[in-house]
Amino acid sequence: MASASAGRPSVPAGPEPQWRPRFNPWLIALTVTLASFMEVLDVSIANVSLPHIAGSVSATEDEATWVLTSYLVSNAIILPLSSWFSLLIGRKNFYMVCVAVFTLSSFFCGISPTLGLLVFFRVLQGIGGGGLQPSEQAILADTFPPRQRGMAFAIYGVAVVTAPAIGPTLGGWITDNFSWRWIFFINIPVGVVSLLLTSFMVDDPPYFEKERAERKKTSLRVDYWGIIFIAFGLGFLQILLDKGERDDWLASSFIRTCALISAAGLILAIYWELRQKDPVVDLSLLKNRSFGTSAFLMFMVGVVLLGSTVLIPQYLQLVMGYSATEAGMAISPGGLLVMGMLPFVGMLLSKVEARWLIGVGLAITSLALIHMTTFNIYVDFKYVAIARCVQAAGLAFLFVPINTAAYAFVPPNKNNAASGLINLARNVGGSLGISLVTTILDRRAQFHQVRLSDHITPLNPRFNQAVNSAQNVFTQHGNGSGGNGPYALIMQMVRRQAETLSYLDCFWLLGITFACMIPLIFVIRKQKPGRPVAAH
Repeated sequence: MASASAGRPSVPAGPEPQWRPRFNPWLIALTVTLASFMEVLDVSIANVSLPHIAGSVSATEDEATWVLTSYLVSNAIILPLSSWFSLLIGRKNFYMVCVAVFTLSSFFCGISPTLGLLVFFRVLQGIGGGGLQPSEQAILADTFPPRQRGMAFAIYGVAVVTAPAIGPTLGGWITDNFSWRWIFFINIPVGVVSLLLTSFMVDDPPYFEKERAERKKTSLRVDYWGIIFIAFGLGFLQILLDKGERDDWLASSFIRTCALISAAGLILAIYWELRQKDPVVDLSLLKNRSFGTSAFLMFMVGVVLLGSTVLIPQYLQLVMGYSATEAGMAISPGGLLVMGMLPFVGMLLSKVEARWLIGVGLAITSLALIHMTTFNIYVDFKYVAIARCVQAAGLAFLFVPINTAAYAFVPPNKNNAASGLINLARNVGGSLGISLVTTILDRRAQFHQVRLSDHITPLNPRFNQAVNSAQNVFTQHGNGSGGNGPYALIMQMVRRQAETLSYLDCFWLLGITFACMIPLIFVIRKQKPGRPVAAH
């Protein structure tokens, strides 16, 4: 097989095995990870700055949330289209255009004087950023031989897994010490460096250029209807997930309209794309059981990663009374642990099947989330930080092996299409995770407060004892019996307990859901570690 591949390939769409990049593959990996890290960071870095942004541009905090929503909408739309654009203008060119658009729009976001202009440039920033991750993964898949892809994806994983964790903390620090505008300005030097290094180091592989030339001969048809259906389906889905809880879901006519448009757009997109000869999104990849299962698992990783990234800081700030910086410090060790473990997991992939590592990651993450149900209002900083580190260790065993399993049986000429779909799965999963935990927190807090309030009655001896204790405290501080103060204090404690129980419900649900995913590893096809697959 090796000797047969020494000459020109016999399969028109196949790769040329003898091709190697002109520069060290690890330098290329670091180059294309630079901009992707900033793009993933921008998903969460603006969260804590919304009140400052709202005050600066004379908008309400609710209106300011469009700064987040607009970015997520345009980001989700461009992700699955990146493969088609890469074929149209070349992968390297497309990646550089995305970096340029992302960098320029970051500058204009930073100088925007009104909310309307800020939202407009955030849309452009999301369009530029949305094409970075799929392009980077496709570049890594082509730059590295199969036996080294695990380590290559580990570098990419460091950016994607740690950026959402440090985003809120970094955004808060920049806003407190400088201005919210600098959360956008910091992208500019990184973008410029990324552009220069990419133009110098990155090349499109020969098989990709050959495929582009062949597609041009047969005219690369523009799938206008496919683009329209996907834009409406994914765009309104993102708005639905981002605004649903705030507008009380289907009780809002706006959310009902978004749901109908999204459902119609996605159904029409699936029907249309499966019938096209040159679809803008190649959904046929999902028929590959290994890729389809990996995409679903990556979707669930998005749910848990961003869902828990919201849960833990909120719990520490709203229930435990931590500052934003202190809450960020509690989850930061988990990010550092992931950075240290991902290269180790990448090396393990050369010796252990990806699906077994995925099983280990699912089990560890599930147990860590279930362990978080032991949190209470007296838990200390160290306890939370260690729990987060255990969860991070599980996530480190998921991201790289899932990507490796996804690409294992995908033909090289489909790498771009595969990267667009799997990144879309993670992003939509992340949006769903945030929306899901936000909704559960709100509804379960109300439920637990009602249940706990049933015990606040003069017929309950423990309630009377608590009232007497509170009255004694007020008396000792010279406030007489305290009037209604003891009752207000007890109700405050009830609300705090109800909020804590709602967080525990979220941890329990995420943990059990992940445990149910473990049998899926047996659906993924077996592949010998570190070896290329003969299915290309």
